[in-house]
This record gives sequence, C-alpha cells and structure tokens, in this order.
Amino acid sequence: MSDFDAIVVGAGAVGLACAYALAKAGQSVAVLEREARIGAGVSSRNSEVIHAGFYYPTGSLKARFCVEGRRALYPFLEAHNVAFEKCGKLFVATDASEIPAIEKYAKQAETNGVENMRWIRGGEAIALEPELHAVAAVEFLESGVMDAHGYMDALEGEIEAHGGSVVLSSPFLGATPHREGYELRVGGSEPTTVTARRLVISAGLGAQACAATIEGYPQERIPKQSLAKGNYFALSGKAPFKRLIYPPPVPGALGTHYRRDLGGVARFGPDIEWVSEENYAVDATRAESFYAAVRKFWPRLPDGALSADYAGIRPKIHAEGTPQPDFMLDGPADHGLEGLMCLFGIESPGLTSSLAIGEEVSKRLAG
Repeated sequence: MSDFDAIVVGAGAVGLACAYALAKAGQSVAVLEREARIGAGVSSRNSEVIHAGFYYPTGSLKARFCVEGRRALYPFLEAHNVAFEKCGKLFVATDASEIPAIEKYAKQAETNGVENMRWIRGGEAIALEPELHAVAAVEFLESGVMDAHGYMDALEGEIEAHGGSVVLSSPFLGATPHREGYELRVGGSEPTTVTARRLVISAGLGAQACAATIEGYPQERIPKQSLAKGNYFALSGKAPFKRLIYPPPVPGALGTHYRRDLGGVARFGPDIEWVSEENYAVDATRAESFYAAVRKFWPRLPDGALSADYAGIRPKIHAEGTPQPDFMLDGPADHGLEGLMCLFGIESPGLTSSLAIGEEVSKRLAG
C-alpha cells in the first residue's frame, strides 16, 4: 500500500492548486517543496494580476484555463479573506498604428468567452483615467490584482483541512515506478523515500530537472527550457491610474504595463530580457527603455521617477524569436506512465489559471 494517493512536487500557486483539487477529490496528498517556504519560486516574482483571458489562441489551454480559473479565483479569494481588487484593465492603443492589434485581441476576447468588456474611444478612456494618453481602448472589467502569497497560504490551509500536508525543505531527487505507483527519493536534512500512487511535477523553473530524474520518463518529451527575465520598476510618488493599463503585447511577453498594487504603489513591467542563468538583479540602466515605453501611454511621467524594483524569470519552453507555445500538461496518454503528470512552461497566465489547472490535473489522473 502506498504512503499517499498523490504527491505534488512544487509548492507554488499551481502546485498547491493541484494538491487542493486532488485533496478535494478525496486523495491523501503531500506537497514537496525544496525551499523553506511556499511560493518561493516563480510565484513570488510575478505581477499578481488577475487576467481576463483575451490574449490566448482559440482552443488553447491558456485561453480555457485563464477564463475558467479567473471565474473560480474571485470567489475563492473572497471566501478565504484574501485581499484583491477588481480594478479593471484598459487595453490601449496610443496611436492609430496600434488599433489593429487592439481590434485583434478584442475579437479574441469574444472567441474566448471573456465577459464584461467594451470598446471605448480615446476620449472616454481619458475621462476614466485623466493622466492617460490613448486614441482607443478596450475596457476589461473582470481584470484585477491580488495578494498572491495570501492566496497560496489559503491553498495550503485547504490542503491541510482536507488531511493533506505541505513539506518544506524537502527537495525531490527522483522517482522509480513500482507496482502501486512511484517510489520517490526525497532529500533534505533527513533524506527518505516515500511511495505514492500518483505523482505531479509542478516545479516551475525546476520542472525539466525533476522530470529527468523519473525512471522511464521519455527524455525526448522534456522540452528545452529558455529563461526570460522580467524586470520591474517602481514609481516614486502618487499612482497615476486606478486601473491596470496595458499596451499591445510584444513578442514573447505582454508588454511593459502599469499596475497599482494593493498597497497603492505604482509599478511598471515586466519587460523581457532573455538570459542564460537565474539572476534576479535589476539593471538600473534598463530604466531608459521603461521611460520610453511608459511615456507612450503616460506622457507626464517625470524624469527620475522610476527606480529598479524586482525581477522574475519566466519558465519558457520556447526560445527567443520563436512562436510562444501553449501550457504543456504531459500526462499518461502522452508519455505512457500511469499516474504521472508533468507540467512545463507554466508562465503567465499561470497564476490566474491555477485553480483550473489543478482541476484538470485531478481529472486527468482520475481518468
């Protein structure tokens, strides 16, 4: 008999959401986390934005999970007293050349089933946000910001309430299939082995390395990882907008956008910087490109008002200059190993999508 019905590797937002879904389904669950706290990886270094779901191609997992996840997320946050603000988003064209991109994504929003959106003229957008420069915009009322760490704390609480556990400082070292599932090797101060009928790899930047240690997993199925750093700059002084302000996307990212966090601080970013190793220092000289990008929609940004803030790294499964792929949920039907699900390339909108991803993982493993 196995020690657990399911073990999830990675205590970020998506890993915790997977464990929550499995625990709700009656599984005995443990989450292994190599760091000394939950959400210490990719989940600690994002913009905490709740996305509406209009960027993503028709029929993609990103499109489906973003809309489903967002619809589930607000009630979860409210029920667990996690701070959020449904502030809305203005997706703006700052000159006539950007209007076709705005039109394209507005049509995609309709295809993806995004609700509570409307086209507005530039003058109406400026009436909503007097500091804004825009010639046209789409308003998405379902977008917002949230306390990501409070959300992950709530997920951990739900896992424990359903009889599961989150085990910190316990790196996953590898797994071997056996007659009732998998035998896992776990490191840390007291290395051990445990068994589980099902195994979920949701390790963010470590997903590829974890998958490579699973005996029998087809190595050719492990996608090459590329690292795309996103830098953020903070504004000194009063936040100029209440709503999220987003320009059209750039290749590989959503573009340098604006948000006011729950503490009232205005931040801009992320940009995209392709890197060869994990490095979270923000190069202050990148401010020059931020001033240029931000002044397209906020011309009155004062000189010297931006300071280097923080950075995150996206776990991309495509290289610079290549098309951006969908989330990769590699399950038994793909790799041939029963009870195993490996998640790769879970970048934006992973936070918004997390509850929907968790439900999908639970359903596929149950099937």
